[in-house]
Amino acid sequence: MRAGEMPDPEVGENDVLVEIHAAGVNPIDFKIRNGEFKLIEPHRFPLILGNEAAGVVVRVGSRVRRFKPGDEVYARPRKSRIGTFAEFIAIAEDDVAHKPITLSMEEAASIPLVGLTAWQALVERANLKKGQKVLIHAGSGGVGTFAIQLAKRFGSIVATTASAASFDLVKRLGADTAIDYRKDDFETILAAGNRDEYSAGLQHSQRLVQCFSVETILADYDVALNSLDGETLHKSLRVLKPGGILISISGPPDPDFAKEIGASRILSLAMRLLSFRIRRKSKRRHVRYSFLLMRASGDQLREISSLIDLGIIRPCVDRVFPFESTKEAMAYVETGRAKGKVVVKVR
Repeated sequence: MRAGEMPDPEVGENDVLVEIHAAGVNPIDFKIRNGEFKLIEPHRFPLILGNEAAGVVVRVGSRVRRFKPGDEVYARPRKSRIGTFAEFIAIAEDDVAHKPITLSMEEAASIPLVGLTAWQALVERANLKKGQKVLIHAGSGGVGTFAIQLAKRFGSIVATTASAASFDLVKRLGADTAIDYRKDDFETILAAGNRDEYSAGLQHSQRLVQCFSVETILADYDVALNSLDGETLHKSLRVLKPGGILISISGPPDPDFAKEIGASRILSLAMRLLSFRIRRKSKRRHVRYSFLLMRASGDQLREISSLIDLGIIRPCVDRVFPFESTKEAMAYVETGRAKGKVVVKVR
């Protein structure tokens, strides 16, 4: 990565030109740089990275109606138009929302990507309801810190994995159970928590015992949100009860995702093969597997803004780097040690 000069972006009739004040840094930035998404998100290099930002509208296209110059906004640009590590960006009107009035630019820039990911996973895919039990991996990470708060907003019981040093943080955000991923097996801990209840009700559960294994009965989580590796993904199945859903934002992509993006026959076959094992295991446990690659949505950001301005969800920013240190900010995110979000201050 290097700094350079580029012409101002062209502004289409449905676009807003945003002067960027701050930009969030995410794992997807270095993954795009490394080529990890080139099959499903082809980009041409050299490329301006950056997938979320907050700033001020300086110009609008002829058909734009919801925004005017001077508006403070935030956004996650659609995948084909990323580039928030810059002073200006043109974004489709439909992908933009007014910035929460209670947040600074740096705080607002930390929200769009993780907020939309958590919303689309828990609200859209999982249809989360009050009283349901949710396992959120990497609770001190960007998506995790937001997802915990969102799940609690819906009245869910939340368990999360994190380092012991992050327990205070995830508890403050609302986690009911925190599991140290460095020394404990989360599936053993969560199943053990149900063992006494299961034993007490064993006499009334004989029909279930005939249909499902004891391991399945001990597992009673409705939703698991995975952002980690394949081993964690497969182990997460063991905490889900029949009818539960396992949502992964780190892969592997499944046939439904292939349909969603209109993948070619060859790419669709590749996704089917990549996800075959986890889909087969999910089916055997009567659990649904779903891969999620979040999409831009100004409408959903407006919903999120309301929750933030009501004080229901708050940002969790680890560090703010100056714009000239964007490369160092990406390196810090790549270490995996950030608690919450990392942001670069552009202006």
